[in-house]
Amino acid sequence: MSFDNLCKLLSEKHPATFASWVLGTPQTSVKVLKTELSIEPIRADYVTFLQLQGRILHLEFQTKLESTPPLPLRMLDYWVRLYRLYRLPITQVVVLLLPPAPGTVIETVFCVETTRHEYRVIRLWEENPELFLNEPALLPLAPLTATTQPQALLQQVVVKVNQLEPRQRPEISAYTQILAGLKYNQDLIRQLFREGMMRESVIYQEILAEGEQRGEQRGREEGRKAEGQLLILRQLTRRVGELPQEMLNRIETLSLEQLENLGEALLDFQAIADLEAWFATLEFN
Repeated sequence: MSFDNLCKLLSEKHPATFASWVLGTPQTSVKVLKTELSIEPIRADYVTFLQLQGRILHLEFQTKLESTPPLPLRMLDYWVRLYRLYRLPITQVVVLLLPPAPGTVIETVFCVETTRHEYRVIRLWEENPELFLNEPALLPLAPLTATTQPQALLQQVVVKVNQLEPRQRPEISAYTQILAGLKYNQDLIRQLFREGMMRESVIYQEILAEGEQRGEQRGREEGRKAEGQLLILRQLTRRVGELPQEMLNRIETLSLEQLENLGEALLDFQAIADLEAWFATLEFN
């Protein structure tokens, strides 16, 4: 899901900040690990693996609790694969972006007969917003934190975004609007983010709504793809500079799965040649 993937992107761009928040202690030496795990490799698209000093931090971002296989089993599976690979203690934390339906049990343990495995769950809607409001890397998550006055909180977020340095503001504003779309009315987001630096969240929701009205799966896929293209282009421009028109045209032809793979790969890009090499692997395959 795109919202989960955006959280993964943020955590890998700012690993020390996210690790410090989740663990509650300052972390300075943090390394992002690959997201493919053996045996019989699985691709962990919406999780982040961080290597700390003598420990692995596994962050799982979830918009909804429902999944196949169930979340507790997945957490055990990740733990076994990570420990087999790195032989280090592992702290596993699930970050829930939205509260589930009333009465839903939020599990924090896998238990079958003598096998028991525990992990932490952070309920973002219960988190104090102050930390998020005062840390640019966490600011996009601030609209989803604890409040009895949602509109007032969103107004505070907008103020903080507008106080950022000009070079930071467009990107943080974009990410914040996307995640705010999980909770807030689209018109309110438009009103408060008057600068309109990015409206992917609003556009995405409109495409989804239109697709649902027509009953077409295509509309939903196009919404995700449009959002993915915008995020990929922004990250590529920041990493390798302005892209030639040929590259822009090729990115527009990528499928949703290929966009997700490109988003994973561009973390290592340093120049346009890296992008050209990545496209070459597509042609080879």
